[in-house]
Amino acid sequence: MKQKKGKPGEFHHKRSLGQNFLTDEALFEQLVDLSGVGPEDCVLEIGAGAGGMTQVLSRRCKKVISIEIDDALLPILGVVLQKCGNVRLVHGDVMRLNLPEITGELGPFHVVANIPYYLTTELMNLLLTSQMPIQSISVMVQKEAAERIVARPGEEGYGMLAVRSQYAFNPQIVLDVPACLFTPPPKVDSAFVVMPRRERPVVAPLDEGMFFRVAAAAFAMRRKTMENNLIASFRVPREQAAAWMGEGALPAGARGETLSLQDFAALSDAICRSRS
Repeated sequence: MKQKKGKPGEFHHKRSLGQNFLTDEALFEQLVDLSGVGPEDCVLEIGAGAGGMTQVLSRRCKKVISIEIDDALLPILGVVLQKCGNVRLVHGDVMRLNLPEITGELGPFHVVANIPYYLTTELMNLLLTSQMPIQSISVMVQKEAAERIVARPGEEGYGMLAVRSQYAFNPQIVLDVPACLFTPPPKVDSAFVVMPRRERPVVAPLDEGMFFRVAAAAFAMRRKTMENNLIASFRVPREQAAAWMGEGALPAGARGETLSLQDFAALSDAICRSRS
């Protein structure tokens, strides 16, 4: 389908980019308050949009690097941000940019983002697995995604996104944002999630890579027992999987999606010890 052409300088929201913008400045101020960033902080903003949040961050923070993929927004942002001397606008796809290089000048920094639903898991995994000195992540996501980030063992949305988010960060849903506040309004409501980095990860496994491999195995086949998932993921006989479960003090019939981060650490440590 051809995109409808508008008048010169007229902007059309692109569904392909999941563009749903907020325009309420009071809400921007509230979101920045909730994010906890202040005068001494540097911020990476993902998704400048029309620049409303960027302006508030500029007033409230030391330095802002703002990424925007849509070249049609660049002229608008050029005008909106012309007096924001502490903002650097980067045009590009956040999933393809060299973020460590772009953010190198900031030192430790905070992330503030309005993430399209289709990109939530991919972008969150990028941030959570990076070695960048991210101090906090504050994201506007659709409500379902927010619930998956904060989900606990046994809850429907509990999965790898929750495990990765809660391992080194402490995510909380701090504000529900109804669809009517966006332009154009999406079909579902959103939520603002604030994730300060923990002083140390919530668990201390012997091997972090093994910890995440075990967690991934747990969700590979939902509703299957953890023992069966170990057999499939690690290609070991049932006796070996059962021994690992026993050494990790886990019930033989436990399902993967009911296990906590502490359980995954105990199980991954048992596997590491058996292989040493």
